[in-house]
Amino acid sequence: MADNIANFEKLAFGLFVHFGLYSVIGRGEWHLKLNGGGDEAGYRKTAEKFRVKKNWAKELVRTAKRAGCRYITLTARHHDGFSLYDTRGLSDYDSVHAACGRDLVGEFVEACREGGIVPVLYHTFADWDRREYEEDFPAYVEYLHESVGLLCTRYGEIGGIWFDGMWEKPDADWREDELYGMIHRLQPGAVIVNNSGLNAQGKVRHPAIDCVTFERGKPFRLTETDRHRAGEMCQVLNEHWGYCARDINYKRPADLLADLVDCRAAGCNFLLNTGLTGNGGVRPYDGAMLGEIGKWIRIYGNIVYGVHGAPFGCEGGTALTDGKRYFVAVRDMTMDADPNVTLHKECASVRVLSAEKVRRAVWLDSGEEIPVSENRFVAKPFWYGTSLCVRMAEIFF
Repeated sequence: MADNIANFEKLAFGLFVHFGLYSVIGRGEWHLKLNGGGDEAGYRKTAEKFRVKKNWAKELVRTAKRAGCRYITLTARHHDGFSLYDTRGLSDYDSVHAACGRDLVGEFVEACREGGIVPVLYHTFADWDRREYEEDFPAYVEYLHESVGLLCTRYGEIGGIWFDGMWEKPDADWREDELYGMIHRLQPGAVIVNNSGLNAQGKVRHPAIDCVTFERGKPFRLTETDRHRAGEMCQVLNEHWGYCARDINYKRPADLLADLVDCRAAGCNFLLNTGLTGNGGVRPYDGAMLGEIGKWIRIYGNIVYGVHGAPFGCEGGTALTDGKRYFVAVRDMTMDADPNVTLHKECASVRVLSAEKVRRAVWLDSGEEIPVSENRFVAKPFWYGTSLCVRMAEIFF
């Protein structure tokens, strides 16, 4: 296995960050396409309001660390064509020429390094602003390659390049051999990801791709590929990737934690998204949700980073191993208490599907012994004072 892929897999949990001019508008990252009526000129004027607070990147890194994330993937350029980095003469449609007047990717990478977080840079293939995209595609592809080249040479070592937007022109000549070859040459430690589309979950778009995506889809262990590749599922906290002030349709922590466990069981990373506000801030609700996920990770001893699917099955739970120890994760666990305090729910029955006999099991959050009979045990709810959604047990053969 290549070192860059092995190192990426060890990161396990990342924070996806959508940030750009759309953050100022606060109606989602596709505002220009779906709400703006194609008013590129009017949308461009948003750059005059794009004022980013000084310590936005450091605050973002602190949020990621509280959540238990070990890397951050930032939208250096999204489909609207606006860049958060100095394009050095390729365009004037970047953060250096906006009201903030700064290279935000540079600030982001520096903050990540100071905070011990791996920086990954998202870059679009599609571009709704660049005229060449529709009128002179070869010239546009040259512009794209030069843009990515800047990301690979101006900011030191990065953890990866995360591509998106090829689905608009899937059969066009993107000169992928050259593009990916350049990245591997200039950034040998970086992984290349290409989110080729929702219907291509787990599929390899190009031989040079190092990681396949499962955008909001069920991850599975990759087996039928020409070489080892990482896998990554990305998920959003509410409905929008970019900041949307009127989106309160948040997912339950129980569902997000279940996604995290499913990813680890499949040997995949989990990339959870937040959309920054116009000044680069993390929405308070997002920060709180991310903090609670980090609390769960710490309560269970950070075991999610080193685990993958166990070599046996489990009914009523998910079996995991770090190669030495074995665990079972049981989702949608409720709290038990006096009936005047909580609604009682029938306990789940768990069966470990292994020819080897389970000798004992222990709840990791309390150290309580779990009675086991013929590889079965009852997934007892949390007692009053604790309710962690997904409960973890260690099992011993």
